[in-house]
Amino acid sequence: MGTVQNGRSAERLSVVFAVHVIEGGEQGFLDMYDQIRKSVARTPGHIIDRLGAPVDGSRQWVITSEWETPEDFFAWQQSEEHRELVAPLRKWVDATQSLRFRVVKETVEAHKETVEATS
Repeated sequence: MGTVQNGRSAERLSVVFAVHVIEGGEQGFLDMYDQIRKSVARTPGHIIDRLGAPVDGSRQWVITSEWETPEDFFAWQQSEEHRELVAPLRKWVDATQSLRFRVVKETVEAHKETVEATS
């Protein structure tokens, strides 16, 4: 495991999952997200999950999550439970994109110092 700074591991993984919700599919998507977030919240290594709604009418939603380690995320992502849980989501979205990255710097608040993760 990497260096620990401010009680957090330098090996944290952030995931950005962008989904384009089909026209009229917002409520179905939100219902599915609620089911998924409750399950993922109980997953070992999961830290936080956020849902971002579009402000421009684009139907482009963003789910961001943070994990203690990449291994925690990939174990969940590759599990049968994950596949079964997200399968119904495909009914409400017509395009997805997933980005995964290691956190190397984090600014918590404007008046606080930027935290740098070191390997």
